[in-house]
Amino acid sequence: MNDAPQTSWSAELAAFAAGLRYEDIPDPVVDRAVDLFVDWVGSALAGKGMRPIEIVSSFARTMGPESGPSEILIDGSSSSPLFAAFVNGASSHIAEQDDVHNGSVFHPAAVVFPPALAVAQAIGTSGRDFMAAVTAGYEVGIRVGEFLGRSHYKIFHTTGTAGALAAAAATGRLLGLSADAMRDAFGSAGTQAAGLWEFLRDAADSKPLHTGKAAVNGLIAAYLARDGFTGAKRILEGSQGMAAGMSRDADPSRLVDGLGSRWTLIETSFKFHASCRHTHPAADALLKAMQDNNLTMNDIGSVTALVHQGAIDVLGPVVSPATVHQAKFSMGTTLGLIAAFGRAGMNEFETSYARPDVVAFRDRVRMQLDEEVDAAYPARWIGKVRVETVDGRTIEARVDEPKGDPGNTLSREEIETKVRGLAAFSGADSATLDGVLPRLWEIQNANSVGPLMAKGPR
Repeated sequence: MNDAPQTSWSAELAAFAAGLRYEDIPDPVVDRAVDLFVDWVGSALAGKGMRPIEIVSSFARTMGPESGPSEILIDGSSSSPLFAAFVNGASSHIAEQDDVHNGSVFHPAAVVFPPALAVAQAIGTSGRDFMAAVTAGYEVGIRVGEFLGRSHYKIFHTTGTAGALAAAAATGRLLGLSADAMRDAFGSAGTQAAGLWEFLRDAADSKPLHTGKAAVNGLIAAYLARDGFTGAKRILEGSQGMAAGMSRDADPSRLVDGLGSRWTLIETSFKFHASCRHTHPAADALLKAMQDNNLTMNDIGSVTALVHQGAIDVLGPVVSPATVHQAKFSMGTTLGLIAAFGRAGMNEFETSYARPDVVAFRDRVRMQLDEEVDAAYPARWIGKVRVETVDGRTIEARVDEPKGDPGNTLSREEIETKVRGLAAFSGADSATLDGVLPRLWEIQNANSVGPLMAKGPR
């Protein structure tokens, strides 16, 4: 990797994040940002009552102030920006329904919206500045994820690592950091970046910790930079920076690819199924095979999911899932739920991941590396399955864009239905959402970003 001192991609990226204005953002990008924001609120609410999130929330109540300017969405309490960002960041990643950018294999919402919302509420930011900040966070985080490459993702959870930079960009933009201070914030965020996939082997609770800490680490880095705390100037591309320690195929040019013209936020996908995104292409392909051929679960003898290497790396260690969350990283379980119910949503995982027929189906599913699928990944996530029926037929099916991708996206009506379903799963009152959702859809027009779940004007 070129380490010439005269070039600093970190500096260029920091200058973009610091200088981004609402007026610079095309209307379709703002509209998409609003869609992603509303979608994220549903995921954040869905964490309520889940054991790992209740532990995180209890920790925040113990360590943080009893109240503060920033809202914790799962229970309507308040805290400091730091602890609100921590709880909301963790909560919004545990349901496995938060958004994803294909090319970077990165979940922006769970690390961008929590610190941006917490800080915006604390300082009284307008909806327009909030939108500019979250757009900066998306653009930075996605490019850092693309820069770190496929080798990084094999070991590191990119949302935990690149997420710290994304959170720093969003928070720094809200705090009005200069380009130099934003660069310092990137340095402090990058040196804290962490998140390893090993947790999956043990059904451990680490994944939402990755997003909660990334949100907090970026927030801390931005606040410190505001007060003059310095960070590494080339934390991304330097000879002892993130790429040097975390990647074998980093491409620094990705950090500044199309800044100001290519809006990566608009490339971001919604998650339709409540499972790891690597399962979605095969799930959609299996659903297509069943619908096109009038198959039921009992008609299927076995399924081969033809996948990219990243799916094998992440999903392969999960052989016999012991928890609901671990089951969401099981290709066989996800396809078993699709076969049984035609969907793999929150309720299906919660009630049926260990059901005998689903387990039996799971054990008849295998993954196989496919050259076409692997070559297209991560820019495209093609779904291909080969189904062997009990009566001896072989049926193949494919989808080129899983449900939720930009070319097969969710409408606002579908997003709202998804949010209502996630909120209902966590016990939220439907009448409350009736009052809240219209205001969420108009967040960009708010004079001041206040509590989301409170009634009344902002």
